[in-house]
Amino acid sequence: MKGIKLSLVTLAILAVTNIANAGGIGYIDYAKVIDNYDYAKQVTKEVDAKGLEMQQFLVDKEKEYKNLDTPLKKQTFEDRVSQEFKTKEAAYIALREKREKEVYDKIQDAAKSVMVEQKLDAIMDARGVFVGGLDITQNVIQKLKTAR
Repeated sequence: MKGIKLSLVTLAILAVTNIANAGGIGYIDYAKVIDNYDYAKQVTKEVDAKGLEMQQFLVDKEKEYKNLDTPLKKQTFEDRVSQEFKTKEAAYIALREKREKEVYDKIQDAAKSVMVEQKLDAIMDARGVFVGGLDITQNVIQKLKTAR
């Protein structure tokens, strides 16, 4: 019986201690973090450049298409260009997804670090917070700037 009472008292003390140590909820403005994160800007430029390359590819191929004189040549050209474009598009999508994940992971790591430092229980996106919470956007931006 003494063991059960001791266990209950210990659980009660732990529960009170955990409540006292709870830091609350933090939130970040993800768009603001992206706008102030140099690596994210670099990634955006890289992905945009690849998108522009694809557009230029289509413009160049359209010029070549106009110079073809027979329907057979045009059909063969269309099939070849279509396949080339699908390959380029798949590579572009893979690059974009990879780079976006890298940026997201770096931001998430910085946010986790700030969460530990601030002794917060969780971090949410600012769009999900109506009232309350602690804005840690600047802390995350600062953490990303010093993480180089």
